[in-house]
Amino acid sequence: MIGRLALVVSAALAAPLLTSADAPAQDVPGIEICTVEKTMERRTSCLQSNVDFLQKTITKLSADHQQKLDAANRQIENLKSTTASLQKIVDELQAAQKKAAEDQKKAAAPPAKDSAPAAKDAPK
Repeated sequence: MIGRLALVVSAALAAPLLTSADAPAQDVPGIEICTVEKTMERRTSCLQSNVDFLQKTITKLSADHQQKLDAANRQIENLKSTTASLQKIVDELQAAQKKAAEDQKKAAAPPAKDSAPAAKDAPK
């Protein structure tokens, strides 16, 4: 029973495939071998078809590559601006660190100067 059911289902699925075989052939664009053509008109037409296909392909690839280049250039510009902002932050942090070090030196240096005059005042 299962074998008969499988046969019926496969026959039903294969029927549309068999009927579509009668469909007319479509011309698929691409490079054709033109040397097999006997007449000059057909050979010329074949060569012109190849030239048209190649021109369309080159135009399409050129547009695709230009889009990729534009996207890469936008990404480069974004990275440059990010680098500039990060460099600015680093410069600000280095300046703040340098200022903190100078403030710390100034804070440590004055007590030594104040204690020296006090010692001079005592012997008088």
